[in-house]
Amino acid sequence: MPVYSYTAATLEGTTVEGVVEASDERGAVEKIRNTGVIPIKISVPGRGLGKTFTFRSSRGDLLTFTTELSALLSAGLPIDRSLNILAEISEGSQMKEVIHSVLTGIRGGSSFSEALQKHPGIFSRLYISMIRAGETGGVLDIVLDKLTEFLETAKELRDSVVSAMVYPLILTLTGGISIVILLTFVIPRFSSIFSEIGGNLPLSTQIILTISQALRSYWWIVFPMIIAAFALVKFYAGTEKGAYKWDELKLKLLGDVIRKLETARFCRTLGTLLRSGVPFLQALTNAKDVIGNRIIAGSVGSVIKNVREGKGIAGPLIEADAFPQLALSMIKVGEETGQLDTMLLKVAATYEKGLRDAVKRFMSLLEPAIILAMGIIIAFIVVSMLMAVFSILELPF
Repeated sequence: MPVYSYTAATLEGTTVEGVVEASDERGAVEKIRNTGVIPIKISVPGRGLGKTFTFRSSRGDLLTFTTELSALLSAGLPIDRSLNILAEISEGSQMKEVIHSVLTGIRGGSSFSEALQKHPGIFSRLYISMIRAGETGGVLDIVLDKLTEFLETAKELRDSVVSAMVYPLILTLTGGISIVILLTFVIPRFSSIFSEIGGNLPLSTQIILTISQALRSYWWIVFPMIIAAFALVKFYAGTEKGAYKWDELKLKLLGDVIRKLETARFCRTLGTLLRSGVPFLQALTNAKDVIGNRIIAGSVGSVIKNVREGKGIAGPLIEADAFPQLALSMIKVGEETGQLDTMLLKVAATYEKGLRDAVKRFMSLLEPAIILAMGIIIAFIVVSMLMAVFSILELPF
């Protein structure tokens, strides 16, 4: 049986470390709990990456903090003692400082949610709203469990999209480097040969030779111009008008993927907030804030106005047409049956799966498109050189 090393907390608030032999991680957790301590981190010695229950621990990670705090509070430790333990075992210097700051605020008379508000860069409005609801209802440990589930789902979704983008980026990078090498090292050799032999070259060959010469002679102008162009585009995209236009373009090009992503975000956030006891209007406002696309966020903004007038949520959402029809129908059913939070979470799960499938489909089209584009460019360069050779040798092509 494998041997697990662990970090645990005692009911007195001190941390202890040790090892335990168990058949699997769940068995290790059970054995540690039977000794009267609260397991916080568990890992197999020698593997390098520690595990905190069901996910890998990372430094200064909000998910790690939330899960560990939930475990300590569920075991009956008070909030200040729990935070003190987390400050001691935190591996990230930034998170350690934040926890100490929150702990100082609580000891100074602030509530937990008020102390978190001083760190908006780490704790979002959604996070703070749920914590406040948990404090009000006396169910902070349960709310932290829901937050853990929410953060884990968001992380899995983000990781799946990022991992899907890796291969296309590698293809683009290697293809681009290959083209630059051809134009700056290979083509100049042909250029000197053509110059010595003389004769008329095909137009395509002249274009390639001109591009090659420009790259070699004026690279110190070309590359800064490319960087400046990217900087200008980024600056424009950072303005309100530019960001709106960029979101509009993304919605046209990637409408299916974007709508699934925003539907999953909105429904997951709103459902989690409502289930945690956050007031409806506040939950709806916070859910709108997590929508990344300004076009869709604007549509949801008009929904909030209608909800304030007592029109419910399903009708205004259907009028706004911000989300797919299936999602709107499910939300309507949830509102009519009094199970809006449950239905919202079901919609989120449905569209999170749909998003993964949509990303896979998009990548299955993007990858061959990149290969084809790079192949056409390289083939054009090679054929242009061959045409020049055949033209000089007066051979038919």
